[in-house]
Amino acid sequence: MSGSKFSRRAMIATTGAALATPSLILAQQAGPVATASPRNIMSFTPQRWEDHFETLGKGAIVADITSRALHFWSGDGKIYNIYPTSVPRTDELTKRGYTKVVRKRIGPDWTPTPSMVQRNPELKYMPPGPDNPLGTHAMYLSWQYYLIHGTQDTRKIGRRSSDGCIGLYNEKIAELYAMTPIGTQVRLF
Repeated sequence: MSGSKFSRRAMIATTGAALATPSLILAQQAGPVATASPRNIMSFTPQRWEDHFETLGKGAIVADITSRALHFWSGDGKIYNIYPTSVPRTDELTKRGYTKVVRKRIGPDWTPTPSMVQRNPELKYMPPGPDNPLGTHAMYLSWQYYLIHGTQDTRKIGRRSSDGCIGLYNEKIAELYAMTPIGTQVRLF
């Protein structure tokens, strides 16, 4: 019996290798393969600030809801960083358009929005600290209740998991926070 299993495994391995060989030879003969998409392995689509704003001004942030990435350009255009983010859970919670950073805070406190309390009446105010859902830093946008902030729950990054805000890893929001002046233009799309 063990001999028949070995033979069957050997036959499967040999057949698979034989079937793959013509494709491998064709791929080697075809030369370099061009990528079909300008996306990287994380599915972040590179952006150009010129496609979103007339000028850089004090700086620019583009939050791409689809690819779950935040793009940052410094006011002088010398810095362009891309950060993985969490994005709103549903389209109803997603606000799109132009806004700006109007306030910044290290160690933000958190108050649930009225719609959050309506969905879950047990939610209560939370002071700054390790359990705070806003993480270590927050940048408040001109839209009420919308922020770019950190998160203590790193499982949220790369997912549709927020109630409207854009979330980053705490170390990444600290980096972005330091480079972003109040008045930085923001687009969510």
